[in-house]
Amino acid sequence: MPTPALNDDEIRERLARLDGWQREGDTIVKEFRCDTYLAGLALATAVGVISEGLDHHPDLGIGWRRVRVSYCTHDAGNRLSHKDFDAAERVDALGYPPGS
Repeated sequence: MPTPALNDDEIRERLARLDGWQREGDTIVKEFRCDTYLAGLALATAVGVISEGLDHHPDLGIGWRRVRVSYCTHDAGNRLSHKDFDAAERVDALGYPPGS
């Protein structure tokens, strides 16, 4: 059964609850700045573990001292659903960067 996509009002309301996430078309994206390359790898691994537990996997971009996380829901027609925002909230709960 497909996951229902959110409408624009629902997306705005959910996005307002997130810290630093941006809407890019039918995805939500956050870029994390890391102290070191290895810190970025560790963050990407933590995001992967969280996402695997939710069975909702992001696109990850790992660069020098940065990690870009992008969510959309494929079974909602590659649009945004509650799954994307639930996953982003879990990623934010990691508290990265420290002190945030």
